[in-house]
Amino acid sequence: MDHRDDGAAVPAEAERLLTDEPLLAHLATCADGRPHVAPLWYRYEPEGETVELVTSGRKLANIRENPRVSLSVTKSDGGDPAWSVTLLGTATVVDDEAAFEAANRRINRKYGADDDAWAENTLVRIDVGSASYTTY
Repeated sequence: MDHRDDGAAVPAEAERLLTDEPLLAHLATCADGRPHVAPLWYRYEPEGETVELVTSGRKLANIRENPRVSLSVTKSDGGDPAWSVTLLGTATVVDDEAAFEAANRRINRKYGADDDAWAENTLVRIDVGSASYTTY
């Protein structure tokens, strides 16, 4: 069943799906008119409807060039999809060491990693503009 919300709010069911378990997300960025999609860890914050992620390399360079992004999270069981959430938004690079350390700890704890893992990355926050989700 496909569910869409073209407003700014992320539906409550989509919020629950995004926060229930540590699933891999795919971040889509764009540079030079071409898409770039890469997997990463994330943390969704229902208050404020934002996504935190820490990244580097091509993804970070693309965001600096064009902040319009999409984040897709899917859960499957043996290749059979259970649900999918897609968020469209605007990414902001946060050049604040204390904010990075706090966000990095939150993300790493969600995925069971050491608090200080990925310390070489940079914090990015995505303000969600619209969301859609599908349950199968």
